[in-house]
Amino acid sequence: MVERIPMSRQGNKRMREELDHLERVERHKVVKAIEVARAHGDLSENAEYHAAKERQSMIEGRIMELKDKLGRAEVIDCSSVSTDRVVFGTVVTLLDLETEEEITYQLLGPEESDVKNGIISVASPLGRSMLGKEVGDEVVAKTPGGVREFEVIDIRAAESD
Repeated sequence: MVERIPMSRQGNKRMREELDHLERVERHKVVKAIEVARAHGDLSENAEYHAAKERQSMIEGRIMELKDKLGRAEVIDCSSVSTDRVVFGTVVTLLDLETEEEITYQLLGPEESDVKNGIISVASPLGRSMLGKEVGDEVVAKTPGGVREFEVIDIRAAESD
């Protein structure tokens, strides 16, 4: 059975745009760079040629990765998810029980994770420990920095994307 990859509509759109850019722009640029480097003669000592071939390999690898993930994508409208419990796509406000600081995160897939912008992966230690929790529940997360304790103080749907 193929493992589905949950992602927001916005995340799916970004991945499709990246794939399109790699296929239409970057792939052609690197082919031209290889042609130019080949014109310089001896390929065994041609650093430009080897760098271009390496770049081509990275681009093709990323294209394959994106196609695989998009093929397995389960696109979720985060503006219409249930807010009774913490689920994929919800925006959760937590109270750090040690510092009394409030922090807000949206729970999305690993590809969309961006901690600086308040987006964490459902697969992260904190993300996994929040799943299924309700307002008022305590969340204990074993993070790389040690055990952290939070209280869920709000769960809401994301803005329409």
